[in-house]
Amino acid sequence: MSDAAETDRTPVEDADLCIVGAGPAGGIVAHRLAEAGVSVVVLEAGPRFDGDRRNQLDRHLRPGLGNPWEMGGPRDEFTSSGESFYPLNDARVKGVGGTTLHWQGMVMRLHERDFELASRHGVGVDWPISYDDLKPYYAAAERELGVAGAVDNPYAPPRDEPYPLPAFPPSHSDSIFAEACERLGIDMHSVPNARNSEPYDGRSSCVGYGTCKPVCPSGAKYTAESHVEKAESAGARVIDHARVRRLEHDESGERVVAARYTTPDGETHRQEADQFVLACGGVENVRLLLLSASAAYPDGLANSSGVVGRYFMDHLFAGMGGRLDRSTRQNHVGFNTSETHQFYDDTDPVNGLKLEFLNYAGPSPVVDALHADTWGDELRTQLAESYGTHIAMGALVEQLPREDNYVTLDSETTDDLGDPVPEVHWSVDDETKAALARANEIQASVLDELGVGVDWTVGPENTGPAFHHMGTTRMGDDPETSVVDAECRTHDLQNLWIAGSSVFPTGGAMNPTLTIAALSVRLAESLRRDVE
Repeated sequence: MSDAAETDRTPVEDADLCIVGAGPAGGIVAHRLAEAGVSVVVLEAGPRFDGDRRNQLDRHLRPGLGNPWEMGGPRDEFTSSGESFYPLNDARVKGVGGTTLHWQGMVMRLHERDFELASRHGVGVDWPISYDDLKPYYAAAERELGVAGAVDNPYAPPRDEPYPLPAFPPSHSDSIFAEACERLGIDMHSVPNARNSEPYDGRSSCVGYGTCKPVCPSGAKYTAESHVEKAESAGARVIDHARVRRLEHDESGERVVAARYTTPDGETHRQEADQFVLACGGVENVRLLLLSASAAYPDGLANSSGVVGRYFMDHLFAGMGGRLDRSTRQNHVGFNTSETHQFYDDTDPVNGLKLEFLNYAGPSPVVDALHADTWGDELRTQLAESYGTHIAMGALVEQLPREDNYVTLDSETTDDLGDPVPEVHWSVDDETKAALARANEIQASVLDELGVGVDWTVGPENTGPAFHHMGTTRMGDDPETSVVDAECRTHDLQNLWIAGSSVFPTGGAMNPTLTIAALSVRLAESLRRDVE
């Protein structure tokens, strides 16, 4: 990690663009603009994790050594309200690379119906852009991330070119699932992954550590560190441990003029720029806007609509698993290689539904061994009995946008700098529970066909989030019901843009990072025109 005490963290003079957040959205925008000759500064609240990834993995696996990404404690305080507890710090990483440091790396395009949910089904809202508008940017995003995939999904939206890298082959347990799915008439297809199936963009091919989340020791999985490094090579300045606490605007209230940030030495600095991009996630984007309230914006910056923080969405997980009387070879890789979108566009229930065939069911023998209180032959017997025959399915289920799911500030709880912490108010509605039950129903049919003795189920009453924060600064054409326009520029301020999944009007049931990347490429294109 960088030495927080010795690094120069003073502001950049005459900056054209200030980006808050060094995850995939901020990294892509920074790289594209710096490469175009724009003076870019990126302010990142967390550190640079430039240590040995194998040491970080060891830290994660060994008992008592804690989270390798250092989340938690006074810096990361939050509160949760609503019917369901939201485990926020399990969901995010603050640092250069953002949450791609510990993500699983699955990347799918949203379906066409996701952009037209209100028009097609009378629920949610429509996006102000269509799938066709975003299609070329999806292709660019796949090249940026290095996506391995195959054009074998009959339910996917149309595309004009192949994936940059070949797909990973189906796993051994995929072949087991295929037997049942063929008999049941369920189509299986490959999973697009942002990890190298062959060397690409200076990164090695995957070597199968099986620990994709939380750490890829080989570097085959994409992280936004690569775009941050490219941005720096093109002339951008990235300041880590720079906790932005407020955005200041001019007297007219039409333009942001500075970002105030505090560094580990306790100093507060003021970074000025011509343009500003918020790219610090669906929770921290909201927190910063609300912390920046002023006489002109008493309810929070860029919040004349009152929508900032509203319509918080996540994907819900449904799963089911058990054991077979044969080897399933789990935990050889840490990601999925097969899934099905066959039920995604069903209308009853209307919520999107993506089914996954898991490759990491049951315990990992490495983790079991490290936590065991025995050794030698006894340990070997114990591991042989616990590992090898587990099998499971998962699913992501769409949560429709609801005004009563929201992020706000908890004025009674403060972090170590004395600022109010984010409060996540979240619950799961009946429509989403019906979709979770439908996912379990399909999973049960497949596992029953295989003769699996089911010993665990995650469904409507014990579901949890997939940790995909979406919807809190939604895009739209109407300034009274949205925060940003179709270009991701705020309606209220001429030079403030928001990048990331917080601008999603609806969330679909697809992992959001590819859409984040596509919108970021598109935003960078708009910004470049504006800067020039």
